[in-house]
Amino acid sequence: METAIDSVITRKLIENTISFEEYTDLVQQLFKEDRTTNEDNRPDMLEYTKLNIHRTSKWIKRAKISEGLAQKLKNFPNRMIWLVITEGWCGDAAQSLPFIHKMAGLSDNIELKLILRDQYPEVMDEFLTNGSRSIPKLIALDSETLEVLGTWGPRPKEIQEVYMSERANPEIENKVASENLHLWYARNKGKAMQEEFMQLLDEWKKNEPKTGNR
Repeated sequence: METAIDSVITRKLIENTISFEEYTDLVQQLFKEDRTTNEDNRPDMLEYTKLNIHRTSKWIKRAKISEGLAQKLKNFPNRMIWLVITEGWCGDAAQSLPFIHKMAGLSDNIELKLILRDQYPEVMDEFLTNGSRSIPKLIALDSETLEVLGTWGPRPKEIQEVYMSERANPEIENKVASENLHLWYARNKGKAMQEEFMQLLDEWKKNEPKTGNR
């Protein structure tokens, strides 16, 4: 029987998702029209979108998946959907999505599908982070049943703790906290994120019939 959290993700919703390539094309096309993905077209949001187009392009070219993770992805035995909630103006999404795209591309059993946060508030509200609509949020689903196997996001745990601590510190301006965050992404080059996915893939693997293996 479906739980309440599963029921917001339907087969119809999955059919209406977009691919990573469609998403990046959409963000770029809207930006050319001075628009953002959620139609918050203020100058600062457009500037964030411009920065994120650059960040995404950079990581598509430079992101490297570790040998160990690549092997684990290639050998992943179960069919999954990675449903990612995102928006074009989101800096964390621009830093993480290219890695998620490359990871999914290494497995024949993983489909990457994207939805925009503000088009699907009912989905976002089931996957909040400490009560907030933080993105990107990856929801790992069983391809057949759409059972929620687990989630990841909005950013690697290592920097999440630092960033939230800086945001809560009245002596640190939000702008400085954000600059520190993106400097960390540039220096870390996706390593912390990939270490988390090494563990998550084991957690998301559906148990086989009793074979003696754990």
